[in-house]
Amino acid sequence: MSGCAADEVVEAPPKPSAPPSAAPSPSPSRPAPGAARLRAGLLPTPKGMSLAYGPEIGAFGSLKSTKQGLDAVRQAKLDRPECAGAARLDAAKPEVGRAPAAVVAFSSDHGSITQALVSMPAAAFPAPLPAQCAAYGAVVQGTRVTYRTRALDMPRRGDESRAYLTTASGGHSDAQVGSVVIRRGKVIMSMLVVGQQVEPADLYELAGLADQNLARITR
Repeated sequence: MSGCAADEVVEAPPKPSAPPSAAPSPSPSRPAPGAARLRAGLLPTPKGMSLAYGPEIGAFGSLKSTKQGLDAVRQAKLDRPECAGAARLDAAKPEVGRAPAAVVAFSSDHGSITQALVSMPAAAFPAPLPAQCAAYGAVVQGTRVTYRTRALDMPRRGDESRAYLTTASGGHSDAQVGSVVIRRGKVIMSMLVVGQQVEPADLYELAGLADQNLARITR
């Protein structure tokens, strides 16, 4: 999200959030939450981490983190440019850029977590990561980085959910990024967990906590 939050381009490919699909699922009749209510659905600061950014609320396209993520993606030279927009919200689309959103980020000596909630005008969910985007290279700030991504068998959360684990090799050290996207009604939650090693079990636990908050604000 993004990004969804800001995109962690050096450590991981941009896939924090989810773009609307061509055939959106039926949406509930109740209105989706506004930005203030979305803020209430963000995770609290995890134990052992500190607040690094936010919470910031407002139109998704106007958020500082969104703009920084888009700038980072533009500056990176990808072998497969089409993968820059895979599995994330496209803030350049008016209906996405105007959507209410809330973003927060946490950090520690071992990594970071970035979470975003976006209230879409209609229920939507991204298509699976294209096969050609499972492995590709990029030049980021003069450094050659190789990204390899695999889908994770995460227990289903919300109305729809998906998770990936990406390994970024190159530069001074390797890094891993776990990415999760969950939809409940018209609200999309995206999360990036960055570290030297990201355990799927830890990612699933965070996703469960995030989904509990998401369920509370979308009732």
